[in-house]
Amino acid sequence: MKSHFFAYISKIRWLQRWGLKRNVVTENVMEHSWEVSVISHALALIKNRYFDGNLDVNAIAVAALYHDCSEVLTGDMPSPIKYHSPEITKAYKSIEKKAEHELLNLLPEGLKEDYRISMIEDELPKEHKEVIKAADTIAAFLKCKMEVASGNQEFSIAEKDVEARLKAMVHLPEVSYFLETFSSSYELTLDELFK
Repeated sequence: MKSHFFAYISKIRWLQRWGLKRNVVTENVMEHSWEVSVISHALALIKNRYFDGNLDVNAIAVAALYHDCSEVLTGDMPSPIKYHSPEITKAYKSIEKKAEHELLNLLPEGLKEDYRISMIEDELPKEHKEVIKAADTIAAFLKCKMEVASGNQEFSIAEKDVEARLKAMVHLPEVSYFLETFSSSYELTLDELFK
């Protein structure tokens, strides 16, 4: 059996994020997925090392890599629209779930179960979903900060909104740890990073 799975999901490189905002630096879904995976990996390690966690760090990192793959079928829906009303949110979440299963069904039968545990959001452990969502939110915050620092006020309200969502994650001390330890470095130039 030939499978179009990987060719299909590779198309996420063409999906631009933040589509309704003017961007100084564009970001595609593939880049975003890598960043969320790296941050998820770090958050899980931090939780395990410093906050008595017992998370499967590698499973979280892999699930984060696939967390937006369904967008190859649905497109990237901007958050203000996705969460505009309960009806829109419910409808879009239903479409996302169907897209996840359609992608999964592109795989050979022998691989479906292996990928199901990383690709089907409803089947992820709650703790894994929380870490990936937190990493997704951190990535959005870092993007907003970069845009505002570049003089793009289009992201100023989003920056405040995303920051408030992060502050509300008090039950995830690894988020505060990550922000306090790593986020200010994102504001430095390449030359400053090496000093």
